[in-house]
Amino acid sequence: MSFPSNVKYTKDHEWIRIESENIALVGITHFAQQELGDIVYVDIATVGNALQKDEVFGTVEAVKTVSDLFLPVSGTVLEVNATLNKQPDLVNTDPYGEGWMIKLAVADIADIDGLMDAAAYEQLVG
Repeated sequence: MSFPSNVKYTKDHEWIRIESENIALVGITHFAQQELGDIVYVDIATVGNALQKDEVFGTVEAVKTVSDLFLPVSGTVLEVNATLNKQPDLVNTDPYGEGWMIKLAVADIADIDGLMDAAAYEQLVG
């Protein structure tokens, strides 16, 4: 299982990666997609919304379950990965790359420091 060091992790198995200044990409971890199984649908209707840390920004549907997606830090959802509408399986095959879910304008970039690094997340999931 991969644990990229260029992202930060949450206890709810989301990741966040700063792309530039206060703009970040958010998705679910390799561990999360593996636990969910085959992803068949990603539902995110929060573009333009300012949300608080731990608020639900969407859901992901797998063959057997639907799971909420929680925001790792407060911010405004700028964009949804439209490719996931036609290829939701990218979350399974490339969770840290083409399977990203939202682009976020982070309210306070310092909040990211409170999230887990790769070593801490690896320890959490074993």
